[in-house]
Amino acid sequence: MPSKTRRTREREATHDRILDVARELFVERGVEATTMRAIAERLECTAPAIYHHFADKQSLLRELVTQDIGALGASFLRLAAVADPVERLIKLGMAYVRFGLEHPQHYRLLFMTPGAKRDHPDDHAEQVERNPESDAYGIVRATVAEAIQAGRFRGDYGDPERVSQICWAATHGLISLHMVFAEDAWIEWRDVETSAERMLAALVDGMMDDR
Repeated sequence: MPSKTRRTREREATHDRILDVARELFVERGVEATTMRAIAERLECTAPAIYHHFADKQSLLRELVTQDIGALGASFLRLAAVADPVERLIKLGMAYVRFGLEHPQHYRLLFMTPGAKRDHPDDHAEQVERNPESDAYGIVRATVAEAIQAGRFRGDYGDPERVSQICWAATHGLISLHMVFAEDAWIEWRDVETSAERMLAALVDGMMDDR
């Protein structure tokens, strides 16, 4: 397989750098307030230089969302081999928490930046999320549905959508609190992963059918 030319490597590196800087600015300022000119200023280049890589802000944002949702979905897909759906659900929750800890800017863009996933007139974000390789919520929902069908949860936890959203809310709450308040000294924060493990264990145990 022929190696990439130096020019190709440089172009790809610039492309990735634009994405990284754009992600930072979208998170810092919001989607609406971030312009291509602002991205160019942060990169110390001209706006037309960015247009060599992206037609407009929408296409740039679209690629960011596609990449970041895909990265989360890929981490979830690696857990598909876990046979027990309850065990898999806990592991999915931990994968979600680790994604937030390891990729805070990606997480902030996807789940804490208004407009990042809704500003797509061609519904591209929805298409990405419905792709089996990147549909993180769909993977969680399917796992919950499997556990319910196997009779693992009590009757009042028989709605896959509700249970999935409860699990999502719990993990998102933990990660977002950590991101927003971790540097504040008024609370003695504990290790996030350990807290997540115990939270998920307690959450799932509370839904289980013990008969």
